[in-house]
Amino acid sequence: MPRKGNIIKIILNAAIFILMEVAALNMLSDSGKMQNFFISKIAHGFQGAFWGTTESIKYYFSLNKANEELSQENFRLTQMLRNYTLEEEMRNLDSLASTMSLTSIGEFRYMPGTIIKISKNKQRNYLIIGQGSEEGVVPQSGIITSNGVIGIVESVSRHYSYALTFMNPEVNVSARLGKEGAIGPLTWDGKRSGGALLKEIPLQYKFQPGDTVFTSGYSSIFPSDIPLGKVTGSRIVNGATYEISVDLFQDPGSVRYVTIVNNVGRDEMEELEKAEEEK
Repeated sequence: MPRKGNIIKIILNAAIFILMEVAALNMLSDSGKMQNFFISKIAHGFQGAFWGTTESIKYYFSLNKANEELSQENFRLTQMLRNYTLEEEMRNLDSLASTMSLTSIGEFRYMPGTIIKISKNKQRNYLIIGQGSEEGVVPQSGIITSNGVIGIVESVSRHYSYALTFMNPEVNVSARLGKEGAIGPLTWDGKRSGGALLKEIPLQYKFQPGDTVFTSGYSSIFPSDIPLGKVTGSRIVNGATYEISVDLFQDPGSVRYVTIVNNVGRDEMEELEKAEEEK
């Protein structure tokens, strides 16, 4: 689009040209009726062209204002959408905390959390949550949403928590095919943030693409029946088990608001297991 300096130069040239034409027409104005007719017709043509040019110039200079108004309206709509998304996510988290079984393994406690930093492009990704020990976060707390598992807390300070995300080969989740199917470890596929692999599924178990994968409940970190994703494919490993590809419902790399879940009975369970092992 021409710059304003070029527009002004075009206007000046057009004005000079029109003045010269008008002067030439005045010189011929006494040449008879026929000439006057053609002169009048040409003059009206120039007027029409000049009017069209000025209107185009006015439209050009009004574009900046129109673009600014559109930008402001776009920002307003984006803010409305962001607020709606946040409210919907918080409603989902509240619903999850109120409906989740509190007796599947020990007794779970829930609190809202906010991710303030997350790595996405490494083989061992991590995140930092803006809640720490003063808010009740402890190591080995799970991090979830209503649509999946995000990670596990490794360490805490007074106001922050450091966690390994699901996009980390050190993190695996005990998962189940369907409501009553086979159970195996679910891990990141190492390729995309929304991809996972459900491993060690015996060959006798039947499943098909589209089946839902849930948390099994056989964990001291995550409660049962959190929907994790859908089966997309499989392959047989060493002729003995299935390795199942899963598309996650919740992309672990694109979330901000989460729920931190803590099994308050975990320490007692671990002490019992340790005592039995030492016998």
